[in-house]
Amino acid sequence: MARPAKAGRRSSLGVLTSLWDDLPEALRKHLFLRAAERSITVEELLRLKAWRESAPRAPEVPWFKDFGSFKLCGEGARPRTFLLRGQVARGTGL
Repeated sequence: MARPAKAGRRSSLGVLTSLWDDLPEALRKHLFLRAAERSITVEELLRLKAWRESAPRAPEVPWFKDFGSFKLCGEGARPRTFLLRGQVARGTGL
């Protein structure tokens, strides 16, 4: 029987219980800075919020989610940065 997943960690099924719980302060600041630098709108951030609340699956290797006007890049249960449309993301597309 599988144990329940802890916040911010992957369950045995690979579902991310939360992309944002327990982020180190430096990473949280980096993400906010990148969102501002890339002029990501509130509407776009709400789409990101809806996606992460849907319990998305992500591999332990580098991954990205393309939202059209920007990409969220991460690895495992952690987001790492935002890229602009047209910037090349590495890893597995979600």
